[in-house]
Amino acid sequence: MLLSARRVAPDGIAYGLDASDAMLALARANAAEAEVSNARFLHGRIEDVPLPDTSVDVVISNCVINLSADKPAVLAETFRVLRPGGRIGISDVIAAVDLDPATRADAEARVGCARGTLTAAEYERLLAETGFTGITITPVGDAGDGLHSAIVRAGKPR
Repeated sequence: MLLSARRVAPDGIAYGLDASDAMLALARANAAEAEVSNARFLHGRIEDVPLPDTSVDVVISNCVINLSADKPAVLAETFRVLRPGGRIGISDVIAAVDLDPATRADAEARVGCARGTLTAAEYERLLAETGFTGITITPVGDAGDGLHSAIVRAGKPR
């Protein structure tokens, strides 16, 4: 998040969202130590983002969406807060199509942020149903047992 704050336009703001007061306090302390003044840290959940409609240009998520039990709500909130022409960049874990339920459950238990993994096709379908376009899902690493790290990119139409 601090790297993003340094990359936005001079008058831009980078928002960080967390449901944990302890993590928010740590993030604020890290921002102060790094002398980053354009970072804002919000208490909330990814299913109910405390920002107005069409208020951000880019949403970045790192291995968090899998942890939500309501992925359609997460993607709808992401779409809601994005300005037309906005884009998303998500790093997440995806599951191979042919994983049987027991192997998938074992693999998800072993890999820290893999609970509730989607296949690439499931991810793409949910993004498209939400209204995202230009969807790409690129596996970038093997997490073992049929799980893969992936970069998910998409945009909100103008």
